[in-house]
Amino acid sequence: MATPTTAPGISPGRRIGLREKNKIRTRKAIREAAMGLFAEHGYTQTTVEQIAREAEVSHTTFFRYFASKEQVVISDDLEEARAAATAAIPPGLGHFDLLRRLVTDLFQIGSTDDWASNTERMRLIQAEPVLRTAYQIESDRAISEATDFFAEYTGRTVDDFRLRVFIAAAGGVMFHFAQSDDLADDELLRGLLEAIDLLEQGLPL
Repeated sequence: MATPTTAPGISPGRRIGLREKNKIRTRKAIREAAMGLFAEHGYTQTTVEQIAREAEVSHTTFFRYFASKEQVVISDDLEEARAAATAAIPPGLGHFDLLRRLVTDLFQIGSTDDWASNTERMRLIQAEPVLRTAYQIESDRAISEATDFFAEYTGRTVDDFRLRVFIAAAGGVMFHFAQSDDLADDELLRGLLEAIDLLEQGLPL
């Protein structure tokens, strides 16, 4: 949870300065302006110029914070929090326990962040083909990073066949369940962990 000295996506306990607070406020203002315009005019019809004007920032400032209109929606600013969570995982876990720990920690980070867990954001991503494509690219990047992390943690190479099959199976299950927007957070996390249990048991029917 954010505190007076932290903000969403910032590692707990780390103090943030005025400049960083202003950056966070500006990114939030741009996102809020964009979502309002998307709801009113549609995603495709809304331009970067309109978003910048609604957020009361310059065109140049917009691109200083977001590389594109797509990234306003796709990005979530949680990289630092995710990195801190993975760094805090203790050594010696089996690959399924490691997966459970990683899923639980990353799920909690996302579900407690207002933007990452915004249901309107996820509906927009699913509804707009260009956003679905951009989201898939981000998902592929996340799978690649997970492969690197598991390889380093388990002492395997990133091209190890068994590791890649494990990541592909786990990733497919995780992304399938994560796209559900009709479950409460606790139900979704429980479903993810139960899915991991089934994978570990060899997918019994």
